[in-house]
Amino acid sequence: MAANTIERLLNDIKEDLDVDEVTLISRSGMHIGGDVPENAHLETFVAMSAILLGAAETATSELEEELSHVVVELKRSRVLVMNNGPTALLAVKMSKKCDIEDILEGLKEPIDDLQGIL
Repeated sequence: MAANTIERLLNDIKEDLDVDEVTLISRSGMHIGGDVPENAHLETFVAMSAILLGAAETATSELEEELSHVVVELKRSRVLVMNNGPTALLAVKMSKKCDIEDILEGLKEPIDDLQGIL
């Protein structure tokens, strides 16, 4: 039942925020739910997303601030990677026209819902 709820929440994020893909990933780099970007290898995308966020956290740990998110700027799109609680992270692929601040604001409630399930 939790898997269906997770997939429904991820699909709602995708539709409500008008983003391309939303993927829920364990902190260890395993796929929990959602889709990966088209033509991406699932295992590689989720593992590298977890490594990317972990590396950013490690690199910034001495700055005495909490990491909010990582944005990877591509030629035609962006990938936002952010914490989704202590056990998971969220990777969101979107077009360049999407406003990151609007996306982050729109993710607040769904992230709380997902954390309640995990």
